[in-house]
Amino acid sequence: MSVAITTPDRRYIIVRGRLWRCADPDLSPERRSSLVADLMAARRAVKAAKKAERAGDAAAAGALAAARTAVDAAKVGLGERGPVWWRDGAPDLNRHLVRTTPYAAWYAALNDGEPEPR
Repeated sequence: MSVAITTPDRRYIIVRGRLWRCADPDLSPERRSSLVADLMAARRAVKAAKKAERAGDAAAAGALAAARTAVDAAKVGLGERGPVWWRDGAPDLNRHLVRTTPYAAWYAALNDGEPEPR
């Protein structure tokens, strides 16, 4: 298991050369814990709905949509989606390839000339 690399400003983690927004560090531990629990429950509901859908359950499509909405709500609450949580006007680079962002030189220096992980 590899350790996630976090950008110097702690806004993103890098996974396979792509930026993913981190949770808002200003969330209280209780709020963060609650949202993470909601997120995990919603992800389990997505998995269960997909399984039901494969089994031919007619109601699974509605359950899947509801579960995905719950995942999105938890991620917005955490600050991983929706409005950015920083206040300096910097753009949201979520899901961008790190090599096409202002973090490119910093990231290249980390790799010390090695190719990007795939």
